[in-house]
Amino acid sequence: MEGKEEDVRVGANKFPERQPIGTSAQSDKDYNEPPPAPLFEPGELSSWSFYRAGIAEFVATFLFLYITILTVMGFFKSPSKCATVGVQGIAWAFGGMIFALVYCTAGISGGHINPAVTFGLFLARKLSLTRAVFYIIMQCLGAICGAGVVKGFMGHKQYELLGGGANFVSHGYTKGDGLGAEIVGTFVLVYTVFSATDAKRNARDSHVPILAPLPIGFAVFLVHLATIPITGTGINPARSLGAAIIFDKDRAWDDQWIFWVGPFIGAALAAVYHQIIIRAIPFKARA
Repeated sequence: MEGKEEDVRVGANKFPERQPIGTSAQSDKDYNEPPPAPLFEPGELSSWSFYRAGIAEFVATFLFLYITILTVMGFFKSPSKCATVGVQGIAWAFGGMIFALVYCTAGISGGHINPAVTFGLFLARKLSLTRAVFYIIMQCLGAICGAGVVKGFMGHKQYELLGGGANFVSHGYTKGDGLGAEIVGTFVLVYTVFSATDAKRNARDSHVPILAPLPIGFAVFLVHLATIPITGTGINPARSLGAAIIFDKDRAWDDQWIFWVGPFIGAALAAVYHQIIIRAIPFKARA
């Protein structure tokens, strides 16, 4: 036990925070900071790994919409809400699918499954504009196909009667309320993504890369619990767009801008907060 206690003591103090406010990482780095991705990387277009990553994003978003929208449909279809999974079950469906899909695709595409996540990581120079645009297109296509399969199962009439899983601002809330909920909810998600995938933290805590999908999925679950009553919870423009296109009613299209503007603002704020405040990377490099 004495040896283990010594290991714990040394491990806890092995990587102390030594840098003053406004500087980059500590003087003796115990990790490798990935270089910023180029804005344009034409060479990616001739690489199979580039297209494989896009396919992974398409399939993951397809499965995400299929499971989650079908769960929402089952909730609204039942005459007794006590006999369904309830709001908590819907939140678990969204969070659980993100957990599973990020785990499956993280090593292939990074496991974004969300244009807002892709946008935030692009702002932090974690991927090129070429890849970011490709990911967002594939995510949206996957979401449309996923919602379309659900409609095929449910039937046109029943699907429309049950609302199609589309996002819109609920009665009793203003569009400003909905926009604010989407901004804060997406901030929580994207900030969790940055924290869970931080190279500096991964170097200090060897378990972080393995557990990264768990906090990301749990963040999605918690945000859904909070904002389902307000907007049905978008925080993912592809999810909102896919459901709106297949549902195709004015109610979904009237508020569609909220589910793009809100998540993109939230993602941008999370990127700025993590990179500039938490990591302080752009302020001053060490001589």
